[in-house]
Amino acid sequence: MARFKRRLLEKGTGMDTQHPDLESIERSAMRKAAWRLLPFIGLGYMIAYIDRVNISFAATQMNADLGFSATVYGLGAGLFFLSYALFEVPSNLLLVRFGARRWLARIMISWGVLAAGMMFVRTPMHFYIVRLLLGFAEAGFFPGVMYFLTHWFPASHRGRAISRFYFAGPLAAAVMGAMSAWLLQLDGLVDLRGWQWLFLVQGLPAVVLGLVFLAKLPETPAAAAWLSAEERAWIASALERDSARVACRPSTAWSRRSAIPWCYGLERSAS
Repeated sequence: MARFKRRLLEKGTGMDTQHPDLESIERSAMRKAAWRLLPFIGLGYMIAYIDRVNISFAATQMNADLGFSATVYGLGAGLFFLSYALFEVPSNLLLVRFGARRWLARIMISWGVLAAGMMFVRTPMHFYIVRLLLGFAEAGFFPGVMYFLTHWFPASHRGRAISRFYFAGPLAAAVMGAMSAWLLQLDGLVDLRGWQWLFLVQGLPAVVLGLVFLAKLPETPAAAAWLSAEERAWIASALERDSARVACRPSTAWSRRSAIPWCYGLERSAS
């Protein structure tokens, strides 16, 4: 084992064998990655959850104001999931093409604009179109994040990272309930109805966070200035060992890059 560690250090970092042991490098690298990345993507998942289901809080007031029947509301609410499922896999293939940082930022900015744009809905057709576009815009975010994490966390650490990411879901449910009730009480402020305030205030954070993703989120560990050379080398080496253990190896470069987003996208679409 000691011989293996020396070889890894010499091959991956060019350091001599007197460098601190790999366990300390591993702990430091994973701690930095968790603190620098997971709060951002957890917040993104939280906002996505809120923007996906806040229509249920707005429904009573919005339907009364716009004269929407239960049929109109039900169809519009369901159209989101139709377009979301249809575009899930294509969105993740485009993520591979353009890079996770840029594509996740695009997803958040476009869905934030559309989520806030719900405040301008006036007719059933407006409602259907915006909900359909919202599904297209948000598709690929969850599996895209899962794919992004595979570039940062080796298999031995990935489960813990994903569990922390998942925690944003129940937290979003708690925050959304309290926030939505308060926003609906803003009814009449600057001639906006409470449901319009709800869509506006809960939609714009996605735009802001998307811009933060674009500016601050490193694409890979190699681009992270906050990791040391040793930490970047350890992550690269650990991910290479994970790849070597995979039994099924796609035969082309395109399929190697695309296998993971295909799997995550199909799984998410079916769920």
